[in-house]
Formats: sequence, C-alpha cells, structure tokens
Amino acid sequence: MPALTPKDPVLSGIAAGAARLAPPQPCCVGAKGGLFWPHLWTLATTVSGNSCEGEFGMIEVFYWPTPNGKKVTILLEECGLPYKITPVNIQRGDQFSPDFLRMNPNHRMPAIVDHAPAGGGAPISVFESGAIMLYIAEKTGRFWPQDMPSKYDVMQWVMWQMANQGPKLGECGHFRRLGDREGDQTYANRRFGDEANRLYGVLNNRLADRRYLAGEQYTIADMISYPWTVNWKGQGQDIEEFKYFKRWFEEIGQRPAVQRGMAVGTDLSTDVTKLPAEEQARIRKLLYNQRAIPVP
Repeated sequence: MPALTPKDPVLSGIAAGAARLAPPQPCCVGAKGGLFWPHLWTLATTVSGNSCEGEFGMIEVFYWPTPNGKKVTILLEECGLPYKITPVNIQRGDQFSPDFLRMNPNHRMPAIVDHAPAGGGAPISVFESGAIMLYIAEKTGRFWPQDMPSKYDVMQWVMWQMANQGPKLGECGHFRRLGDREGDQTYANRRFGDEANRLYGVLNNRLADRRYLAGEQYTIADMISYPWTVNWKGQGQDIEEFKYFKRWFEEIGQRPAVQRGMAVGTDLSTDVTKLPAEEQARIRKLLYNQRAIPVP
C-alpha cells in the first residue's frame, strides 16, 4: 500500500482526468448517500448533511459502477464514512493512464486513497476490491470480527469471492453476451453457466444453517459477495433453485446502505448495446483484448 502525498503526480493526474469526465453539476457521496461533485482537491464542507473535516479527511474512491466498485461503496455506506467518487471511465480507457497505473499497476478499478490513514502520515493508496474491503474494515473496526476463528471465517469468504465468484460469474456473463460474434460459444456458455450454478450452490449450502456467510454476524463477506449476484438472470440462473441463497439475497438487498452503495454512479456508465457498432467494437477491444504493457 504505497503512501502518497497530496501533490503526488498520481493523485493530481488522476484528479485532472476525472475533472475532464465529471458531470457539470457537483457530486460527492457521503455517509447517508446523496451526490454532489465538488471541484477536485478543494474543501468539502458538507457531505449529505454530515460535517467533514475537509477533502483530505475523506476516502477517495477511483470508481466505475461495476460489481467490483459497488462492493466498496456498500462498505463505505455501511460504515458511515464520508467518501468522494473520482470516476475512472473504463470504457474510455482511463484505467490505462500512467498516473492510474502508478496507483494500480493491474490497471483495474476500484482503488482508493485514504487521505487520513489511521495513525496519521501520508495518504495511502490501496487497490483490489478485497484488499480495500479489508483495509476499510480494519480501519473502522467494523464488519470484520477479530477473534481468530471469526476473523478467518470472514477472510476465507472474501478470498472465495475474489478467486471464484467474481471471475467465474464475470466470464459467464461475458460469453452469454458474446453470442456467436466470435464463433460458436456453446462450450464456453455451458462451462461457465455450470460453474455459475455451482457457485450459487456453494452459497446456498453455506446459508442453509446460518443467517450470513460467516455466521450470525453481517460482515464484509456478505457485502463483497452480494453485487455479483444481482445479475443472476443475466448469468442464466434461477434463484428459486436456491432458497437459502434467495432468503439471504433478499435480506441483503433490503438494507438501506446496500441500496445506496449499489446506486452510486448509476448516471456514469453508458448502455453499450445502444452505441454505434464501431463504438461497441472499440470498447470491446479496449476491455477484452489486452496484452502486456511494456516497461516504460
């Protein structure tokens, strides 16, 4: 987790890029939701009715409204922390900018910068949604119990989501959307459709004898797993097949903080299917046909 200074080129460069794409009306997201866009690197006196110490007292989220980004905003809403959204337009390629790559060499959002890390010191940047969840939960002392059995019960489900649920459900959705544009996808659809079904079964079996994934406490294990399940129809699944999962899914989805976190940035992304064919092809090439970035 590299420490950054407020004038670090990583921060100033990303801020400049985000300022170019930000909507004309102001937006920041606060502990109780509500959006306004303050000028980047200026003092924010109020966030959704909650007093702030100023922008450097906030967590800045480099974000686009995908399931991985929404994991983080859900946790921030649940914790009641003030935070600011700096959009990273992945359809435009902002994630490949040199400044963003200094913060996240894997050129994926989300990433965060904590302008007021515990114990003081320079701002800290963190990438990978699972690492961000652990960081925020540790900083706030919430949603991640620290007795040894509970701690690792939660952690193993965070790792499960990062290694299994997210990647496999992402592949499932990708090949289902692809159609026959790149040839016959029968095998890929069966392979990842079956894997998606298996993963929903894992959740269902886990939740058959407990309220939440890590027991009777609602934790980051639940928050990190929820956003990828919202599109169960698009993944070719029928949640009526998984009654214990369905009970959990409906309960989590009714939480006000989850609803606020899921709603962040709904005005940012574009429905790619409504774009001209040439623009759709450009975005697909940008997102799905990446090769190694040469060393500068």
